[in-house]
Amino acid sequence: MRFASRRRAVIALAGVAAIAIAATAYAYFSSSGSGTATASVGSSASVTLHGTVGGNLYPGTSAPVTFTVDNPSSGKQRVGKITLASITPDASHSGCVATVGGENPAFSMPAVTVEQVYGAGKGQSVSPTGTLTMNDTGINQDQCQGATLTLHLTSN
Repeated sequence: MRFASRRRAVIALAGVAAIAIAATAYAYFSSSGSGTATASVGSSASVTLHGTVGGNLYPGTSAPVTFTVDNPSSGKQRVGKITLASITPDASHSGCVATVGGENPAFSMPAVTVEQVYGAGKGQSVSPTGTLTMNDTGINQDQCQGATLTLHLTSN
């Protein structure tokens, strides 16, 4: 008899343990919830454009202009159009008329449509190229002979 009593006790204990485990496994509340999170958005930084004119200019001639872009930002930035804003001759050629606008400009460069996105980095090649023209203005342009010109470029 003792064996049967022990056996019943073990079976009963196993049953109680199974019920306790089952009750524990389902002992929780369900609910919905909400919360918040924060994020930071970076800021753009101005790109720097560099241009290189491929050759000397003479009245009535043109030369190709290649460009590179420096993007100091951590994110990607778009360059839309590159335009020639102005030209400054070196100090020893201050008499050189280097106008880029108006009715009879000394120099011109059509806007260059780039429409490209550039990641962070320096010296990134820009395609397409531009064309800088020293226009034949019909007036004496001798003051520009031998001048080093600084092109001031803008984008977007």
